[in-house]
Amino acid sequence: MAPFLYALAQEKDKLSPQERRIADFILSSPAQVVHMGIKELAEQCGTSPATVTRFCKVFHLKGYPDLKVKLSAELAHTGLQERNQASSYQDIVANNPLSKIVEAMEANHLTSIRDTTQLLDMNRLSQAIRLLCDAQRIDLYGVATSSVVALDFYQKLIRIGKNCTAFADPHMQITSASTLTDRDVAIAISYSGETEETISALSCAKDSGAATITLTSYGSNTLASMADIPLFVSSLEEGMRRGDMASRIAQLHIIDILFMGMSSEQFGQYVPKLEQSYQNVRNYRKTRGGYSKA
Repeated sequence: MAPFLYALAQEKDKLSPQERRIADFILSSPAQVVHMGIKELAEQCGTSPATVTRFCKVFHLKGYPDLKVKLSAELAHTGLQERNQASSYQDIVANNPLSKIVEAMEANHLTSIRDTTQLLDMNRLSQAIRLLCDAQRIDLYGVATSSVVALDFYQKLIRIGKNCTAFADPHMQITSASTLTDRDVAIAISYSGETEETISALSCAKDSGAATITLTSYGSNTLASMADIPLFVSSLEEGMRRGDMASRIAQLHIIDILFMGMSSEQFGQYVPKLEQSYQNVRNYRKTRGGYSKA
């Protein structure tokens, strides 16, 4: 199932009865919805156009036209997958031959990147990149696997001269968030979007006046609902959650896009710093006797 429709199926039990009827109708007849007006869909579901609009907002859509665009894209993408016989996510299997493990990991990572790319909102991405470029300081929040992703972004940002922090300790995240201003940006990373420590850190950053960006799985979650700019990765990793494998690759995919977008937009400012940091690391490598030039 395509990412949006999968998220819809996973989240529908959390919806109100009226919104659930809309979800059920979309899941049963997605191709039909693409050709329906908002009033027609509301009548089919025994609800109102206003409820349809609220339903769209729950799933971070700009409105009903955006819903139809997303459904059209997913239906086309699903058709292509079926023609290509694309692999679905593969979980850990006991005594699996190494060759099969290699094939499974390749398939999982490629599927994760492809599904996440399908969820991208170019307007939100552009807004996030502009905020990050203009930020006086950037805070990065994440725990467990998400802290590894935050640290990856930190080491990229520091190389282009951005003032940033990436504390894994939840108390330090809140301490740092307390000192942010309206010239700063806080990025919170959590696949579930429900990690309490990360929610607390982002809430503190908002109270301090900072702009907020989140990176979560697609669907309705607390962290995304708090953000000025919510960004999403594919939510199709089901059994694979035991290893946080495909979700981590998807998160890193978005991080790389943000970094490349920033470097491209401020090429004259960031790329010389990137080159300088690269050359300095080469010139001052660690040896047994300490640091010496290459």
